[in-house]
Parts: sequence; structure tokens; C-alpha cells
Amino acid sequence: MSARKILIITNRVPYPLNDGGNLATQAMIDGYKVSGWDVYLLAMNTSKHFIRHNVLETLYKDIHKFNWMDINNDIKATGIIKNYLFSEEAEHVARFYNSDFENKIISALNEFKPDVVQIESVYLTTYMPAIKSNSKAISVLRMHNIEYHIWHSLANKSRNILKKNYLTNLTKRLKRFERDAWKQYDIVLAITEKDAAHVRKLENIPGLLVAPFSMDTSKIKVSDTEQKWVGYHIGAMDWIPNREGVKWFLTEAWPRIHKAAPKFEFFFAGRKMPSEFMQMNIEGVQCLAEVDNAADFIADKKILIVPISSAGGIRVKILEAMAAGKIVISTPFGIKGIEAKMGEHYLTATTPDDFMRAIKWCLKNKPEAEQIAVNARELVTRKYDYRKVIKDIIEEIDSQMKLRL
Repeated sequence: MSARKILIITNRVPYPLNDGGNLATQAMIDGYKVSGWDVYLLAMNTSKHFIRHNVLETLYKDIHKFNWMDINNDIKATGIIKNYLFSEEAEHVARFYNSDFENKIISALNEFKPDVVQIESVYLTTYMPAIKSNSKAISVLRMHNIEYHIWHSLANKSRNILKKNYLTNLTKRLKRFERDAWKQYDIVLAITEKDAAHVRKLENIPGLLVAPFSMDTSKIKVSDTEQKWVGYHIGAMDWIPNREGVKWFLTEAWPRIHKAAPKFEFFFAGRKMPSEFMQMNIEGVQCLAEVDNAADFIADKKILIVPISSAGGIRVKILEAMAAGKIVISTPFGIKGIEAKMGEHYLTATTPDDFMRAIKWCLKNKPEAEQIAVNARELVTRKYDYRKVIKDIIEEIDSQMKLRL
């Protein structure tokens, strides 16, 4: 029996493996591959996340095929204004449509003849008419977030009236677009049960399945390096929830933490680090900008700080930290969607005083805090290993295929 085939289409090359979106896509690729599927990865090499061609040519040698197309999707003020005034489509959606990329998808469908086409971003739903016209493959959408939730939260927090109006309008457009998009797929993979519940509330999607971020937990070890009881944060700083969360933590929470625990230190890193962070001179805080190896960065640090106040992608970093035996102190937004219990698998904090008290508790109760880290690692190993997640997805694909017989 020949191997089954899947075409995975992404709105960026999932490399390097130093942020949540890339790691999540890589877990999908690995899951299908170890399950015996032929995997064809077709990616946009966008101007925002551009990878040099000499690097691309070295990637994904262990799958059936990897192909890409350079796409300029830079944000331009004129484009935003024109879209706002003369279009009903969300500008975020328009930036990811490219007729040449559509032709590349059609060529891949005709050449590869996949059994399944998996779309790794709701923004790529604009290509679904072409996909359906050229293939009878099962269609799968993997939701990394409910996008309009993110922009709704940012609109509510904005104090600039023009920005607030724009974000509110964008939220309405994205909500309309996403609701229509979900209905175009045979299977919709929600990354959390809460996201799935929200989809069910708005639309009847028979093929809706919860498929959380997953990882090869056997490859994530508790560091042999002596771990210092210091705090850290790592995340892409071009992602607004990360940037705003860290800024709030440094300006609002850190002064109280440093006063209560003067020897406690905080380290943070991430790509696209704003210059204002690099130029800060805060006692006890170190900004390392982008690091070459995230695992090396976190190896000697014990406490992950997650000060996210709107929906974001930090969940991946939380799961990685738990798998590596770290203690997690997170806002409710940061931990959202992870089936963990407060006080058993993590500590929660919302206000500056909450973060201060949680950190002081860890420093004064190290054995108890260490047990929380042990519990969290066991949870991740049991629930978030990629072998379990991909098994559930393939079972749903099989069910959809049987309906077509």
C-alpha cells in the first residue's frame, strides 16, 4: 500500500525553530512523517520573515518535497488607508493573497495529487476556491488562534481614538472573514478547547477537533546545568502581545519585585527586540535581544515569567518550559488553553503585586515550587506529546474519508 500524501501550505517558512508558530508547524510535519505519510511543504517566504535561499536549500531534506515562493507582504500605510476606505476585506487577509502563489499551489496539487491539504493559517483561506477546483483532497485548517480575538483585545486597550477605531473595524472584518473561513474546510483544528467552544458557539462545524500544540517530549530534557532561581521570558517581540506584556512587566511589576527581592534577576530575549528595550538600564534586568539557541538561553534559569495581557502565542513557550522542568508564573491569558491546574502545575499572577508575591513564594519555598515543576513536566509528557496529537488528527481524517465512500 502506497503512503498517503499531505500538502501542507504555510504563510511563512517554519524556520528557525525559535518561536511558537514555527515549532507548532514543525510538530505537524514530524507527526505526519513518523506516521508514514509523504509530506510536501509549500511555504511563503515572506518579506517579514525572509529566509535566505542558501539556507532554504538545506531545509526539509527528510520529507517528500519542500518548495517556497518569495512574497513581499510588507505593511504599507497607503495600503492600509486604501483598504480601510475602499474594501470590506481585512487588510491582513489581502496581504497574503498572491496570484503567482496560487498558481504554485495549483501546480503542486496537479503534480503531487495529495490525499489531504492542510492550511496552517486562516489568512490562506483565500486560496480555498483554487484548491477545491483542482483537488478532491480532504481540506484541513489549523487555527493557531482566533485572530479577531487578538485584535479585539488590542482595540479595547488602545487609548488613541484613531487607532482604536481602526482596530475595532479590523476586528469586525476579521470576525466575518473567520466565520466564513471555518465553513470551507472538512476539518478545523482548534489549538485549545476554549477556541473550539467559541467556534461551536458561532458556527456548526462538523469536523471540528481540538489539536493542541504538541512536541517531541522525549527530546526536551531537564537541564543538567545548575539552574539559578532567576526569572526569564523569551518570545518574538514583533508579536504585539509579547511586546506589550514585557513592557508592562518592566515598568509596572519589576519595581515592586526588585524592592521585595533585590537579588532576584530577570532576563529576556527574542527576535525583533525593540530598541527601547535594548536601551533600558534597569537594575536586575538584562535584555539579550535575539539568541542563537533558545534551549541554551533557558538552561540555567528556573522561572518563566509570562506577563501576557491579551491573546498571544506564549502557550508554546509555557509547554516547553514545563517539559524542561521550569516553574511557570503566568497571567490567565498566558496559560489560556493549557489543561493545567493553578497551584499544581503553575502559579498565576495578574497584578504587579501578584507577580511579586509569586516570585517571593518560590524563593522562600523552593521544595514546594520544585514539585510544581515536576507535576507540570508530567502533565506535558502525558497530554502534549506530538504522537498522541497526530494520532487523533489522522483518526479524524480517516473518518472524513469514510464519509466520502
